[in-house]
Amino acid sequence: MIKLLSPTPLSLRQHNLSFMDCINLPQYSPIAFLYPKPENYNKNQISQILENSLSKVLSSYYPFAGRIKDNNTYVDCDDTGAEYLNVKINCSMSEILNNSSNDVADVVFQQDLPWCSTLNRSPLVVQLSHFDCGGIAVSASRHVDFKPSPQFNASTFFPLMDGGPNIMSINASLESQRHVSKMYNFSSSNLRRLKNSITGIQNPTRVEVATALIHKCGATASMENLGLFKPSLMSHVINLRPLIPLDTIGNATCGYSTIAMTENEIQLSNYVAQLQKIKQQVRNELKNLDMNQIVPYALGKMKGVVDMMEKDIFDIYLSTSVCNFGLYSKTNFGWGRPIKITYTKYPVKKSIILFDDPSEEGIDALITLPEDEMLIFQKDKELLEFTSPIPGTTK
Repeated sequence: MIKLLSPTPLSLRQHNLSFMDCINLPQYSPIAFLYPKPENYNKNQISQILENSLSKVLSSYYPFAGRIKDNNTYVDCDDTGAEYLNVKINCSMSEILNNSSNDVADVVFQQDLPWCSTLNRSPLVVQLSHFDCGGIAVSASRHVDFKPSPQFNASTFFPLMDGGPNIMSINASLESQRHVSKMYNFSSSNLRRLKNSITGIQNPTRVEVATALIHKCGATASMENLGLFKPSLMSHVINLRPLIPLDTIGNATCGYSTIAMTENEIQLSNYVAQLQKIKQQVRNELKNLDMNQIVPYALGKMKGVVDMMEKDIFDIYLSTSVCNFGLYSKTNFGWGRPIKITYTKYPVKKSIILFDDPSEEGIDALITLPEDEMLIFQKDKELLEFTSPIPGTTK
């Protein structure tokens, strides 16, 4: 357990979670950063640097060293500390990254921890993994000459209220079928070609066109598997910053959905047009709201999505993007840029997670589908025209 360098004042002992935090699942979101062998450091030095750095950082991000209590409504900032694991992996990093029979996520994350509940345990777990080749994988360090200024005040913007949708039951219903994950890369050149292939759309973003193609290929695989077209609903989220300050810590998103009722509506031009229209509509509506109206608005949007999910007439896809977060260029643990950032599969049968590739101009897409549909999806000619499967990601 890594303790805080400076203890948390008693006046900050209870950190109230916001409404947005409470309606999200209390689970670990796993991410790993992989690096070549750091020069001029041995294993013990690397670990000691990370431990010291984490201790300093936790003094500013003190709720991450506490415990989530009372059914996900507050954090007891008791300075218990963050869990830290220092492990050895008996293979080289290249064996994992280049071997399609291995899943890198299984190796660099603590077994059974990804996407598990964080209730009554450390909200933050950091693992340092040493490979035989000297490469490392780390999920938390470097010396910085400024003091972080996170604001743990999200509950003032989004206070608790009754009437939240039952996300737990929806999530459970989406887990009932065996599912597999694969990762695909959209290179920057392929994204440009994909954009140019979509006519009648003004300035589509790389996230929009990648989402549309994955959805189309997923819907096509579902249709081939079922023998008929089934309407689909894809859930998206939009960041509520800068409606609230950028340094406010916590969940601050608003959900919305796109729906395809016919085969024609999954075509790329039609789907991107709908995605752009609904996203801009949500942005315009949010812009005209007072701060105290944002939570009821976001709640209404979420309830609408959940209500449609519960009708069981749609194929449900969950989509999120962490593109443009600067994970490669801005996240420096002291060893320069990572050579690879990876996630584990999301435990929902139809989900899409988009994040930057190492160039930060292309996109890596982690796609989870039912096993029988993935067998069809991975052979889709249009998908393979614009993407490349990434080795080591079949699960």
